[in-house]
Amino acid sequence: MDEVEFDDFYAASYARVVGQVHAMIGSRDEAEECVQEAFARAWAHRRRLSAAEHPEAWVRTTAHRLAVSRWRRVVRGRRPADRAVATPVTAPPPDERRVALLAALARLPEDQRRALVLHHLADLPVREVAREVGAPEGTVKARLSRGRTALAALLADEPDTQHEGANRG
Repeated sequence: MDEVEFDDFYAASYARVVGQVHAMIGSRDEAEECVQEAFARAWAHRRRLSAAEHPEAWVRTTAHRLAVSRWRRVVRGRRPADRAVATPVTAPPPDERRVALLAALARLPEDQRRALVLHHLADLPVREVAREVGAPEGTVKARLSRGRTALAALLADEPDTQHEGANRG
């Protein structure tokens, strides 16, 4: 992959991969940092990456692994919780449905959440999800089924919870 091809790949994939990793890990800022680092690593491996069938999957998997590694370091207390030195970036308020979806996804087990994101948000077929997560297709199908059921219940509870809180106040 030459510079122009890599630039085109980056431009076409960056926002989509950030959205997918954000849905998997729950933090947009962390997702952006991990995806940027994954693309930097992809640049260093671009010759091998160009031979891969799915370079976007490689970047997404690398970004997810980076996020998991960072999370483990935070949990172990190896770095301070607040790494931000710059002033926070302001952004438009998020769509309420997206916030509800991300909150519900965050409550699911990681395996189910990852399968749902890869299949429904990344539009990968079950076979590709299985390859990316390293699990049999049957396991991925079970995770998708259980995840959809749990997600539907969590999203159905959301309006009821808000409505009950309004009646109590």
